[in-house]
Amino acid sequence: MSISWDPKPVESARSGVEVLADGRLRCWIEHDLLRGVTPPMLDWWFRHLEGDMDFEGQRLSRYRVWHPRDHIEVSYTRRLADGSVGVGAQLHIVEMFGGNPRHRVDALSDIVRLDEQGFEHRPQWHGLTAAAMDYRFKAVPGGTHYTNSLTVGIASPWAWPLNLLIRRFVFDAGRAHAWIRHNIEEVGQFERFLPALFIRETSPTDAV
Repeated sequence: MSISWDPKPVESARSGVEVLADGRLRCWIEHDLLRGVTPPMLDWWFRHLEGDMDFEGQRLSRYRVWHPRDHIEVSYTRRLADGSVGVGAQLHIVEMFGGNPRHRVDALSDIVRLDEQGFEHRPQWHGLTAAAMDYRFKAVPGGTHYTNSLTVGIASPWAWPLNLLIRRFVFDAGRAHAWIRHNIEEVGQFERFLPALFIRETSPTDAV
């Protein structure tokens, strides 16, 4: 896929990495103002990750337009009874942070919150809930204030030794910083495509 790509730099956001008392690794980001993007657009987006879109004169996977280098594929492996996506649905995410095979992710993740204030999902590792992805959206003049975090490990005091192994062999500081860069780049990309896609997909069509 070939499209123009000028991602926001890491320095455009505030971010950090910390080790929690139970040994989990927490990465957090406070993004630059997301200009022209509203919380309803973000709520809609996370319910409609699948499918293609027109972008720069091409018909492309909308997930790959979101991050043309790192994203590989996404699907909803479980939907709600009416076929929609919301709390109780499940994602299958395949991506590589920085385009680096060492930072490949291939995970199932359960959606536990999705509304105009935020999105939360819980990636699994060998059948265990081993991470927490938490996003928050707030409408502000000019766009959206967007924050998010990724907490990796098992949320239990007894899991400290296992969390140490996870930090050492599964998700170390290098991978944490690669995720931060990846996320700043994909969130910044919303400004380039989401407002037009949202209007095109949600505007009522004229009756024939």
